[in-house]
Amino acid sequence: MELSNRIKNVSSSATLSITSRAKFLRQQGKDIVNFAAGEPDFDTPLPIKEAAIKAITEGFTKYTPTAGTLELRQKICEKFKKENNLEYNPEQIVVSCGAKHSLYNLLQVLINKGDSVLIPSPFWLSYPEMVKLAEGKAVILQTSQRDGYKINVEKLAKKITSSTKALILNSPSNPAGVVYSRQELEKISQVCLEKNVTVISDEIYEKIIFDNQQYCSIASLGKDIYEHTFVVNGVSKSFSMTGWRIGYLAGNKGVIEAVTRLQDHSTSNPTSISQKAAEASFSLDEEYYRQIRNIFQERRDYIIDYLESKLLKFISYVKPSGAFYVFVNISKTKLDSFTFAKRLLDEYNVAVIPGGPFGFDDCIRISFATSLEQIKKGLERLEFFLIKLKSEKAQTNLG
Repeated sequence: MELSNRIKNVSSSATLSITSRAKFLRQQGKDIVNFAAGEPDFDTPLPIKEAAIKAITEGFTKYTPTAGTLELRQKICEKFKKENNLEYNPEQIVVSCGAKHSLYNLLQVLINKGDSVLIPSPFWLSYPEMVKLAEGKAVILQTSQRDGYKINVEKLAKKITSSTKALILNSPSNPAGVVYSRQELEKISQVCLEKNVTVISDEIYEKIIFDNQQYCSIASLGKDIYEHTFVVNGVSKSFSMTGWRIGYLAGNKGVIEAVTRLQDHSTSNPTSISQKAAEASFSLDEEYYRQIRNIFQERRDYIIDYLESKLLKFISYVKPSGAFYVFVNISKTKLDSFTFAKRLLDEYNVAVIPGGPFGFDDCIRISFATSLEQIKKGLERLEFFLIKLKSEKAQTNLG
């Protein structure tokens, strides 16, 4: 049977395929170190699970409004006001089946055929595919390791054309852990306002930020940029709720109504039980966030120390300021990212994500959403693999 043209142009997720293979090999008895996972390794906090259990026992198992319960949307508004200095009302919020779903729906209602969407590289691999599915054109805004993988505003301005509809901004970013300062965001917002470009701000890793930095949402920088920005967030990364599938979108009321209509005829409401669990997540105090940040920062610091002390002759990297990934440049090995990742998994039982789908085929993504014990084991194996590659290269040169 013939498939539609739009799905023919969409690539499968390298993240999910590598993760699935790693899980399969583990089920076969292999001692796999999983540096591929895009989800926290700790359990969903108990108060959140208890709220879900209560929802089940009390029969909160029916349809809810498509955009989410009023109670949950009010909680989200309170969160934005308290933590981000952003004023929204419940009519400006729609709850979806994960932040990915929020992004997908937003692009579906914003983008017309021929519209361009600017995506800074390295990028989360689903962004370009979502733009394709909206019949738009994904235009990659190249960044460099030298600049810390951050947007150069002069290059941004030059890249914008009459067809440019939106810029996707991800801070902290997947895969490089880039966090933009308030001053950097002000420069980006100025360009977007001057060029009338909508900002789609993906803030899903907002709570995982290191070195005592203060998080800033670009939408909070003033009335004008607020009106030109859509904020996407969710509970997956901050509360280890990836499987609960709750994300949310905030912005212009008319666009939010359009997203709600789209959900009316696709998924309808997100799971009622998950919505009750998400409500409870917003009641956790700052101490919870501090503990999570400390755990991830300890892991990040261990990885950076190991790379600095033992692996710089093989690789290079940019120190991540947020999220739970290190984007490692493997160009010295002369292998493309897919070959490197496949060999590392097959020969040394370590799963990493190839950087090709993120826009850098000379890089791999290492996730530190796993225990320190696993990180130590995985880095030692990575070192052995890199030594092996260097030896193979030397033998080839001799030959």
